Amino acid sequence: MTEMSHDQIRSQVVEYLEKVDKAKNKDIAASLGVKKRIVDKVVNELAREDIVEFLYLGTSYVKLKNK
Repeated sequence: MTEMSHDQIRSQVVEYLEKVDKAKNKDIAASLGVKKRIVDKVVNELAREDIVEFLYLGTSYVKLKNK
């Protein structure tokens, strides 16, 4: 399997979050077949750009801002 580019991973993270109410980074990583630390970096970047937000419900989740 070829490695995905940063932009591809970023796009797929957003697509994944469009399909769910909220998700954990580890679940996103498993779904995309990439390492969690890569998803952590992308999610933090998306949060800085105000595209996603973090939820703390006993544990940490992420969701799209416009959902």
